[in-house]
Amino acid sequence: MTNETPNLSIKQWAEEDRPREKLLLKGATALSDAELIAILLGSGSRNESAVDLARRVLLTADNNLNNLGKKNIADLMKLKGIGEAKAITIVAAMELGRRRKAAEINARKHITGSQDIYEMMLPLLGDLPHEEFWLLLLSRANVVIRKEQISIGGLSSTVVDVKKILKLAIENLATSIIVCHNHPSGNLQPSHADHQITQQIKEAAKLIDTNLLDHVIVTDNGYYSFADEDRL
Repeated sequence: MTNETPNLSIKQWAEEDRPREKLLLKGATALSDAELIAILLGSGSRNESAVDLARRVLLTADNNLNNLGKKNIADLMKLKGIGEAKAITIVAAMELGRRRKAAEINARKHITGSQDIYEMMLPLLGDLPHEEFWLLLLSRANVVIRKEQISIGGLSSTVVDVKKILKLAIENLATSIIVCHNHPSGNLQPSHADHQITQQIKEAAKLIDTNLLDHVIVTDNGYYSFADEDRL
């Protein structure tokens, strides 16, 4: 007589354990989005497997990981079966994905045009439910020396301190600067206030012999470049 548990086929494993075993056997790329989220969740409930719960989580985001990344802890906890711990795990995983993307892009810091700016800032601004205003400080070779958040606002606006921008440019010996902010609404068109602040920053930068190369408005489905549109 033996005390060893006989090997079970995959069909005999608990459903919430199958994604883990599938990942071990076939690799992470073989798993669906729901199966990967199920691994994050760890378990389902008495009446629902982790995979089924993960499918419901995705359904609230229209089965789109980009939309899921925009949800906060409170949003996720509205779903039956998602407590604080599970919600925190999902939000943390989405943030890691953003940071990985940002790290890949930051390895290529040389700016050649508006597309480079958009790709650099999208991981930071694309999913936000509020506006943020950022500054890029560049060397003479158009290499990004530093990225700096200037302000955080509400759904449709943020206050920009031009003096703070000038101070950072001087401290970092920046030859040129680029400013960026996001439109959570997805609207790519600049507002009257956007045009005003762009001109204020441009004129102020001249006083310290620094060039404003561009002002880019970021959304998760595209961008607007003041330089490309000849609005600087």
